[in-house]
Amino acid sequence: MNKNNYVGTIESQDMKKLKLNLLGKINKCGSIKPRFSVKKSDIEKLEKRYLPAKDFGILIISTQRGMMTHYETKEKNLGGRLIAYVY
Repeated sequence: MNKNNYVGTIESQDMKKLKLNLLGKINKCGSIKPRFSVKKSDIEKLEKRYLPAKDFGILIISTQRGMMTHYETKEKNLGGRLIAYVY
């Protein structure tokens, strides 16, 4: 979320708390349960389902190479598990 300018600085208060500086761009953020398995070919369907418009917002996907946005997973031809959406 930091790479896409949704979150500014992140400070660790202690082992259980983080302090985030929001940049005011977030309209809605939510987790997706159950954690759907996602193939590269299914990402566009999920964009239509969870995001209000094309190229507006991000889906966060957990892959074998770490947490990525749906744009990065498309570039790298990866699938994974759908974690959250932000717009």
